[in-house]
Amino acid sequence: MSRSSVLKISSGSAVQVENFRQSLFNEAENLFSTYIPLKIVQLDALLRDDALSITDMSSLQAPLDIPIPDPPSPEDEEMETDKNEDEEKKKKKKAPKCGFIKGNEKIMMLLERVKPEIVALRETIITVSCWIQHLIPKIEDGNDFGVAIQEKILERITAVKTKVDSFQTNINKYFSERGDAVGKASKDTHVMDYRSLVHDKDEAIFSEIRVIVLDIRGFYAELYDIISKNIEKVTNPKGEEKPSMY
Repeated sequence: MSRSSVLKISSGSAVQVENFRQSLFNEAENLFSTYIPLKIVQLDALLRDDALSITDMSSLQAPLDIPIPDPPSPEDEEMETDKNEDEEKKKKKKAPKCGFIKGNEKIMMLLERVKPEIVALRETIITVSCWIQHLIPKIEDGNDFGVAIQEKILERITAVKTKVDSFQTNINKYFSERGDAVGKASKDTHVMDYRSLVHDKDEAIFSEIRVIVLDIRGFYAELYDIISKNIEKVTNPKGEEKPSMY
């Protein structure tokens, strides 16, 4: 004999959950009425900032405090051929003849401005997703067009979140790859290509940073547009009664 299950929730817990829901709805209202439009304007201004409007990529190059060795004399080359394998191994283990090598300060300053924007967008995405989830009505037959719209928006938000998560991965990859290039440049000081590779990494991440800011601005604009166009179906998917805006 089957028996239906009843989820028992204390009145105190129910009140706490309802308070959270109201807080979430208020936060969502603030996001679309104030926060997101302001973010779009701020990011647009950031893209126009001189720091992100560099056209001469050579100005991004950071000095590499790595000494360039003199070409070996004929005597040194002759002595080199007489060295045994043990001496060769010792030479390879020697520390590079250079001091502390700083990162690219211009890139670091840009990242300090952009990384908080990545975090802010991720938090906004999570809040909007949670808000829409709380607006999805009980599953039942019929009149589910509004629910379908909610689900489509959530699918798009999930795709955006995946893209935003890759931003930090790309930044971490820059530090890793640039560090490897600097390490090679400091070890093989006579190979100029490694120095060029370091500068190439800086130029590439600058372009990536600008694209990240463009994407963040675009995602905010898209989110605002899709919600404002479908606000009635998002907040009242069944169309059963006239609710408050949020």
